Amino acid sequence: MMKGDFREIFGRGMVLGGAWTVLAFLVLPMVVVIPVSITDQYYLSLPQDGVSLQHYAAFFSNDIWLSATGQSIVIAVASTIAAVVLGTLCAIGCWRLSTNASEAVRTFMLIPIIVPTIVQALAMYRFWIDLRLLDSYLGVILAHTLVAIPYVIITVSASLANFDVRLEQAARSLGASMSETIRLVIMPRIMPGMLSGAIFAFTISFDEIVMVLFLTSRNIYTLPKRIWDGIEDHLDPTIAAVATLLIIVTLALLLFELWSRQRRAARLKALAAEGGE
Repeated sequence: MMKGDFREIFGRGMVLGGAWTVLAFLVLPMVVVIPVSITDQYYLSLPQDGVSLQHYAAFFSNDIWLSATGQSIVIAVASTIAAVVLGTLCAIGCWRLSTNASEAVRTFMLIPIIVPTIVQALAMYRFWIDLRLLDSYLGVILAHTLVAIPYVIITVSASLANFDVRLEQAARSLGASMSETIRLVIMPRIMPGMLSGAIFAFTISFDEIVMVLFLTSRNIYTLPKRIWDGIEDHLDPTIAAVATLLIIVTLALLLFELWSRQRRAARLKALAAEGGE
C-alpha cells in the first residue's frame, strides 16, 4: 500500500469516526428515554419485571397533560402560519430587490438565531409588560413567530436561489400582476422551502420552553412547561412517555418533509422527460 493511500484511508477513517461519535453523543440520550417510558415502575428507571404502557395511558387519560398538549398545538400552528407568511414575503422581497439594503434586511432578520434565547426572553418580558401581553396566547404566539421567521427566510431563500427569473418575466409580460405572479408562479416553485420552514417553525414553537417560562405564569401551560414543572415536582415516568411521543412526532415531520421533496423532484423529472419528448 502506498504511503499516500494509507494517509487517505486514515484521514477518512478519522473523519467517519468523529462523525459517528458526534452522532452517538446527540442520539443516545434520546434513545435512553424510550425504554424508560415503558418501565413498570412508578419512578424513572429501566423496566425491571417487564414492559408496561401505563405511563402512555396516564398521559392520554390525564386532562392536565392533554390541556397542555392542546395549548402547545394551538400556539405552534398559529405561530407557524404567521412565520411562514411573513418569512416568505420577506424572502421574496429581498430576492426580488437584490440590493445592499435587502441583504442588510435579510441579515437583520437572522438576529433571533444569533442572539441567545434567554436574552430575547428578557427583552420580550420587559417589552411585553408595557404591551400587556404577558401570560396571553397572543404574547406567546408573537414571541414564537419572531423566533421562527429566520428559519423560514433561510429555507425559502434557498429555494429562490434555484428559481428561474425568466418564469417571472414571462408571467409579467403576459399581463400578470405582481400579486398574481407571486401566487401563481413563484410560490408553487418555492413550496418545498416553505414546507421546510413550516416544519422548522412548528417544531421550534412546540418545543420552546425558555420564552414560555418568562412570558407566562398561570393562564398558559404549554407541554414543555408542564414537563418542566413535572421534573421539579415529581420525576414521573409519564414525562419520559411524553418525551418519546415528541421524538416520534418530530421524526414523522422530518420524514414527511423528505418524502414530499423526493415526490416533488420525481414529478419535476417526469415533467421534464415529457417535455423532452
